[in-house]
Amino acid sequence: MVRTTDRLMILAAALLFSTGGAAVKLCSLESWQVASLRSGIAALALLVFLPSARRGWTWRTWMVGIAYAATMILYVLANKLTTAANAIFLQSTAPLYILLLSPLLLHEKVRRRQVAFMGALAGGMALFFIGAQPASVTAPDPALGNILGAAAGFSWALSIIGLRWLGRDQRREEPAGSAALAAAACGNLIAFLIALPMALPIGVISPLDWVTVVYLGVFQIAIAYVFLARGVRRVGALEVSLLLLLEPVLNPVWALIVHGEQPTVWAIVGGAVIVGATAINTWRSS
Repeated sequence: MVRTTDRLMILAAALLFSTGGAAVKLCSLESWQVASLRSGIAALALLVFLPSARRGWTWRTWMVGIAYAATMILYVLANKLTTAANAIFLQSTAPLYILLLSPLLLHEKVRRRQVAFMGALAGGMALFFIGAQPASVTAPDPALGNILGAAAGFSWALSIIGLRWLGRDQRREEPAGSAALAAAACGNLIAFLIALPMALPIGVISPLDWVTVVYLGVFQIAIAYVFLARGVRRVGALEVSLLLLLEPVLNPVWALIVHGEQPTVWAIVGGAVIVGATAINTWRSS
């Protein structure tokens, strides 16, 4: 039986996930420094808070962890260069790549109605590249940031495909989702190590920056995964997917409130197309 607290946990996870863009921009550290410290703290917190994340690491865990690490790094780099709205909406185009790669990597057929969904996602993504977006304090290089955001969508698609690959081969006696949690911890560890050389030397870190990166690692990633892992035990996959759409919806809102950052009209339309198409496709696929 699904309890209200289960849904609230998933919503809490989506809420914490959604604060990433505003928090990354709040930190005055360079992008590589934020990426490294954020993932390093997240990996440590995941391993401490979630015992399942410490079990069953195999070579497959590391393979999926590499794709996950790329997503963690690209998301931070994109957020530092373009608007939070552009970064999260472009990452949300991951289902487009999943549908293209699933027949090859997972041997899953693409249904005819999903072709229209692919077209909607591609159209929504294209809207982010229409016209020249003016640079601002919080988005100094929107063009490059948008490219990195699209790359994050591709790497996130590989991560999701990898998690499905791990889930297929997970032993029945292992706790549900333990393979995914292990991959998340592994991916954050890899991201920390990859970004660290570019992050050095870090120098003196202000108290506000420490609070920000600790918040990003502990709450925006680790605690959010704790809520998600507990909430998905009873809530159906469809409802989970729809509840998690709160993340891309709220992400630009926090950036607007904290930084006064306003996405372009084309970005708003493109984001609405991506979120709306994802919600409709999720409901129809159920």
